[in-house]
Amino acid sequence: MPGIDDPRLFEPQCSSLTPVETVHENPWFTVRDRGGYFTTEYEFPQVVILPVVESHSIVMVRVKRPVINDVSLELPAGSVKENESPVHGAARELAEETGIEVQDMSRFEMLRPIATSPNRNPNLAYIFQVNLFTDEYKARKEHDEEIENVGLFQFDVIQRMLHKGNIYVSIPIAVISRYFLSIME
Repeated sequence: MPGIDDPRLFEPQCSSLTPVETVHENPWFTVRDRGGYFTTEYEFPQVVILPVVESHSIVMVRVKRPVINDVSLELPAGSVKENESPVHGAARELAEETGIEVQDMSRFEMLRPIATSPNRNPNLAYIFQVNLFTDEYKARKEHDEEIENVGLFQFDVIQRMLHKGNIYVSIPIAVISRYFLSIME
């Protein structure tokens, strides 16, 4: 797998920034002062899933985001749970947010990781691509309550939405753009 050998996935890259002081801690993340650099460090790894349907469309979710007072168009994503591998976390998040269940973990291709906020978060996100069939999308079950709806968007529609700013969350922009560049090679 291309992304598995990236050591930045396993350790924060800011270990040389000292002294380290914990400013805030809760079950989801810790805020630390690392030698004057304040970081937000998640308790568990983060995963992002790129669900590509038959090489012509991508499954995206409209996520309720009260902090920005909007419902943004994003890729399924979330946090790995305790004692859960990143690939199993990706499969679970895909099922929770889209209702699409993929049991065969070998269908999830790990891609190169992404820094989600390099000025505040020293951990990289795991990125997985899963290739789906239209019938799997059509047979999807219910999604969780943070998701307003699930949609299937053809590549040309996504390109227009990226260009017009309708997709404005940085992680989906980065993952989808990288994917489009890879299929143009």
